[in-house]
Amino acid sequence: MQSSEKAKELYRRPTLFSSFDELVAAESTRHGGVSPEPYASLNLGLNTPDDPENVTENRRRFFATLGISADRVASSHQIHGVAILRATEPGRFDGYDALLTNQPDIYLAVSTADCVPILVYDRRHQAVAAIHAGWRGTVGGIVSLTLQAMQAQFDTHPGDCYAYVGTCIDETSYEVGPEVAEQFGPNHKRIDSFSGKAFINLKSANTRQLTDFGIPAAHIGISTFSTVLDNKDYFSHRHENGQTGRMLAIIGIQPR
Repeated sequence: MQSSEKAKELYRRPTLFSSFDELVAAESTRHGGVSPEPYASLNLGLNTPDDPENVTENRRRFFATLGISADRVASSHQIHGVAILRATEPGRFDGYDALLTNQPDIYLAVSTADCVPILVYDRRHQAVAAIHAGWRGTVGGIVSLTLQAMQAQFDTHPGDCYAYVGTCIDETSYEVGPEVAEQFGPNHKRIDSFSGKAFINLKSANTRQLTDFGIPAAHIGISTFSTVLDNKDYFSHRHENGQTGRMLAIIGIQPR
C-alpha cells in the first residue's frame, strides 16, 4: 500500500503481493471518490446508474494512485459465466468473467460488489489473471478453468503461483435458496439447525479450487473483510438493495 492517506482511502493492496515490486495488485474501497449517495463515493462501476462523469473521475483517481493509465486497463462486461479472455491489448470487452495475460503494462480488472475477486500471479512466467466469481462462476469452476488456461498458455505451475481471494459477501450474510445450496459441497455451506436456511462461503469454495490445482497454502492470501459487515468501506449489492457502486480488483506487471 502506498504511504499517502489518499492512497489508503482509495485501495488496499494484498499483503501477499507486497514483496513483488514489479506487480501492481489492489482492490478498491468505496472511499476517495466524487459520487453522491447511494454510490458514495468511489464508484468504479461502468454499468451503474451513477453519472458517467463521476465514474470517469473516480476511475481516473483510482488508476492514478496506482501509477497506471486508464488506457492500459483490460476489463469486461461480466455475465456471471465462465468465459476466459487472454488479453493481448487493453480495452473494454464483453462476456468474460476472467482475464489473463503475460504481457507487461496490461492491467486486468474485475468489478465486484459482493462476488469474490481472485487475483493470480505466476512469478516464474510473469503472467497474471483476474477472476470474478459469484455463485454461478464458483459452481462452474471458473478459478480452476482459469488456472488450467494459464497452464496451457503460459506453462504455469502451481508452485510458482500466488493467489489472493478478495473481499466479498461473508458466509453469515450470504443466505441462498435450496436450489443454489444443493450445488455446493458441505465444506462450503452451512445449514442453520434452527431455521433450516442455507448460507454459502464463497471464499472457501474458491480457495479450494486454488489448492486443488496445487497452489501451496502459504502462497494464498484471503481477505479478512466482508462487503456486508464492512459496508462502510466496501459496496454490497445485497446489503444496499442493489442501489450501490462497484469496486475494482486489479493486477498487472509493470514494464521494466
